Amino acid sequence: MAEEVKHLETRAAERPVWLMKCPTVVSRAWQEAAAAATSNPEAGGANPNPNPVVAKVVLSLDPLRDEQPTKLKMEMAQTNNGNTPKSYSLNMYNDFVPICIFSESNQGNNNDITGKYACEGKVENKFDMKPHSENLAEYGKLCRERTTKCMAKPRRVEVLADDHGSRMRPMPGMVGLMPSSATNAKEKKKPVPPRSFETKRTRRGRTEMENILFKLFERQPNWSLKQLMQETDQPEQFLKEILNDLCVYNKRGPNQGTHELKPEYKKSTEDNNAT
Repeated sequence: MAEEVKHLETRAAERPVWLMKCPTVVSRAWQEAAAAATSNPEAGGANPNPNPVVAKVVLSLDPLRDEQPTKLKMEMAQTNNGNTPKSYSLNMYNDFVPICIFSESNQGNNNDITGKYACEGKVENKFDMKPHSENLAEYGKLCRERTTKCMAKPRRVEVLADDHGSRMRPMPGMVGLMPSSATNAKEKKKPVPPRSFETKRTRRGRTEMENILFKLFERQPNWSLKQLMQETDQPEQFLKEILNDLCVYNKRGPNQGTHELKPEYKKSTEDNNAT
């Protein structure tokens, strides 16, 4: 830094200045007002002012009170800024780290290509600003307009370098802009759902099913559940309910894993056969 800056003007280093943080809409309005004043000779006469007045600060005091809070209000000089608030409340505070203001000018000497640097003063008060209560309606309109502009998504036209149109229409052998081979591979990877037997079997009546089972057990005394399902074509759960009432399940022995009729049903079956 010492090699770049050859001269720093410090005559105004102790001058008290105010530092204010302002919204973007306010700074933009000030820049437009300053540009209009310098470019329009009629607004400033033959020699327009290079530093036109863009706003004024109003200090409100009550002469009947000795101690009173400082109330500052800033009013914009221009009144044709749309929904931009015309007046703002300033919150002043002086409890901050010491700050100095510096400026840079390109109007240096012929031998000084880096320009001229100067200390413009020392910050005495800092301000934050917000729209005044009398302009809340205009500020609400401004916020709604800003939100609407942010939410609006303008359409964008993009020129494709590929003039053959291969990216704009499906080519032969492609399904949904994807090669058919890749599509078939994905379809093959999909798990096949297990076949449901319950949806293909219709329940018979309870009495009808009991008569069918009695006839099956007349043919042979022992049946597995799988065999009975094939013979009767009935739902597994429904068949189990009937077998629990009519049969005994063999857990061990030579007929392990099969059903046979209970003794009382065996006797009635033998009696019917004898008759």
